[in-house]
Amino acid sequence: MVVTGATGFIGGAALGALLRDGGTGDDGVGDDCGVGGDGGDVPRVRALVRRIPAAPRDDVEWVRGDVTDPVSLRGLCEGATAVLHLASYVGPDEEQGEAVNVAGTRAVMAEAARAGVPRVVHLSTAAVYGVGPHRGITVDEVPPEPVSAASRTRLAGERHAREAGAVVLRPGIVTGPGDRWVVSGLRELVERVPAVWDGGGALLSVVDVGDLGRLVARLATGPRPVPPGVYHASRPGPVRVADLLGELAALGLLPPVRDEDWPYALCLEALRSTPGRASERQFALVARDHWYRSEDIWSLADCAPGPGPLARLADAVTWYRRSPGAAG
Repeated sequence: MVVTGATGFIGGAALGALLRDGGTGDDGVGDDCGVGGDGGDVPRVRALVRRIPAAPRDDVEWVRGDVTDPVSLRGLCEGATAVLHLASYVGPDEEQGEAVNVAGTRAVMAEAARAGVPRVVHLSTAAVYGVGPHRGITVDEVPPEPVSAASRTRLAGERHAREAGAVVLRPGIVTGPGDRWVVSGLRELVERVPAVWDGGGALLSVVDVGDLGRLVARLATGPRPVPPGVYHASRPGPVRVADLLGELAALGLLPPVRDEDWPYALCLEALRSTPGRASERQFALVARDHWYRSEDIWSLADCAPGPGPLARLADAVTWYRRSPGAAG
């Protein structure tokens, strides 16, 4: 088993699911999603990292390398039963995005093909669809129209993964321990637009990082391979933005929203009048519908999606309170 991005947000969750005691993927909430195959054995994992962790787990074979350096990948996939390509660049630098998300994906897929790895999973993003609004769409029901460097290059990287016969995952909003962007971004938006956003009814695709990690691990180790192709990978069923903000406020991670309902145009006026890092495009991603149907991948993987991202937030409170900028 090979994992790239194993020390990252989603990669770390997938690694944890792969190595969990007994390989069951069961976190005690009754959402079993076994990752140990028929025998329940914990799989052997080889993790590609640029820097070996200061306190590395001794049940992982740590390999120093970089997806942007094809030479460092030579032999990485030999003998592997699956490759989980979870490394990605999510920043604004187009050149870096091309290097990591496009050329890096091409190099990993070439190495997996060279070694004859039977299962390959590649992490992409639902952000490839662009601003929307999108309500309950299936894969490629609307054409992808990425608007950021990260989403453009991740869409381009998908092509190499699809040509290699990979299962390509497009999750939406990902929350939970390790998240440094979603809750901190929502906090800023609530402070700048301190009211109910256009009725609070925007439907969003959201998934807890632990549940996404379980799904990725299951795709690698489950008894039946999932057919190659692109799949949305959020929790089945949307989350209302008002419910998301309300749960975060109840946990003390966001300020409470005023009991006022502002139409979308008024929300934009408030956003423009209070400068900040978040753009109007980023506000639209959470204040308008961005819901992508995700039932297929959970069913095909025979993996229970769990209680949902709102129910999981309480378990992430400690992380969010300790994470710089994630909560006040």
